[in-house]
Amino acid sequence: MENADIETAKVFIIVEILEYVPSSVVIKTIIRKTTGNVSAVSFDSGEALTEKTSPFDTFIQVIEGKAEIVINDHSHVLSPGESIIIPAHARNTIKANERFKMISTIIKSGYENIL
Repeated sequence: MENADIETAKVFIIVEILEYVPSSVVIKTIIRKTTGNVSAVSFDSGEALTEKTSPFDTFIQVIEGKAEIVINDHSHVLSPGESIIIPAHARNTIKANERFKMISTIIKSGYENIL
């Protein structure tokens, strides 16, 4: 389940491998494994992901622009370099009041012993 788009053991600049597309959200998978994945995502201004929940924690880091992350109806505005963890099972949405890029990391392991 490797991603053929990103070469391993080669330096890259994450904000440069992902373009903005008008009226779109673009997701580029950096690493995909059964235990989790890392994706780079760009949002054009005015775009949003529909509200969802995930059975896993999700780490979000903004790398360009500003993002609005809504977790259980509580809004957080993140600037470049700022991060937030969306807890497992929390209702959440990600909105672009202006265009931005982020890294999303989901770790699927470590939940085996949680009741």
